[in-house]
This record gives sequence, C-alpha cells and structure tokens, in this order.
Amino acid sequence: MAALVVAVIPGPGIFYVAARTLSDGRKVGIASTLGTGLGGLVHVIAGGLGVSAIILTSAEAFAALKFAGALYLIWLGIRAFRDAGELPVETTKAAGTVQAFREGILVEATNPKTAAFFLAFIPQFLDAAAPHPALQFVTLGLISVTLNTLADLVVVKAASATRAGFMRRPQLVRRLRQSSGLFMMGLGVSLLLARRPATN
Repeated sequence: MAALVVAVIPGPGIFYVAARTLSDGRKVGIASTLGTGLGGLVHVIAGGLGVSAIILTSAEAFAALKFAGALYLIWLGIRAFRDAGELPVETTKAAGTVQAFREGILVEATNPKTAAFFLAFIPQFLDAAAPHPALQFVTLGLISVTLNTLADLVVVKAASATRAGFMRRPQLVRRLRQSSGLFMMGLGVSLLLARRPATN
C-alpha cells in the first residue's frame, strides 16, 4: 500500500515519461517507461548488494553519478527543443523505440536520488528476523518498481491522448515539444542541484 501511494504521487519519473510522450508519441513514451523501470531495478539490485549505500556515503561517487545523470537529461532536453520544428509523427521504427528505451535506462540508472529513495523507503518494511535481507530488499523493490511503471503507463496514455488532440495544429505542437525539451532540461538542473543525503 505504501508503494502504491508513492507510485501515484507525481515525481520526476512521471514528468519525464509525460514529456517524452508529448514530444514523440505513445510508443516512445512506453519505451521510456520500460527503460526507467529497468533503470529503477538497477538501483534496487545495487541497494540489495550494498553498492548504493557506498555511493551515497562517498561524496565523489555521488557527485559523479549526479553530474552524469543531470548532464544527460539536459542534453536530451536540448535535443528535443532543437528538433521541435520538425513535424512530429508517431514513432513506428524499432530503432526509435529502442533508443528511447536505452535513454530511459540511463536517465533512471544515473539518478542518485532514486538510490537514496530506495535505501530510505524499503528497509522500513524488512523483517529483521527473516533470513536473506538482500533478497527481501530486492523483492520489495521489484514490487515498488512495478507499481511505478504501471503508474507511468497510465500517464503515457493520458499524455498520448493530449498529444493526439494537438496534432492538427503544427504551431501548437512545436511549442509543446519545445516545452517538453525545456522541462527535461529543468529536471536535469534540479538533479544537478541535488544534495547528498546526510549519512550517519
């Protein structure tokens, strides 16, 4: 229930897939959602193995991951803004969706705030008396990521319907794509300004 509440609260992941869907269509939105879901699993597995804790306690590792993720998001936003003048069509080529899938993985996997969230959220629900705490962590993380992905798919559907209503107005679509690019750049700047969580 706690993971479901977290999943439906709008966050950077939801805004990212919404921006990608509004900019490039439903198929790209779905591919981006699946990519961010897999990127989230990277953090879950890393958290279960203790890698995330090491990154969060190291100022240098946290900064490196943060800058990589932020610059990548900003670059994606600049690219979307730059290409906004081209008449967008629903992506049907496999290459386009594969690229969006890969970008989704990188966006989520290089976001240290996701690692911090899982390390703060999941341990509250671990059974200290049960064996294999790492397996518990990964299992609960998988549930959380699945719920987040389902919520993102609902957002993709809504954003796709909104985009379809704008397709007959090219000038409006151009501004919509520019706004999506600016929003992704904003997410990158927000990540760039993120501070490392306090550790004991």
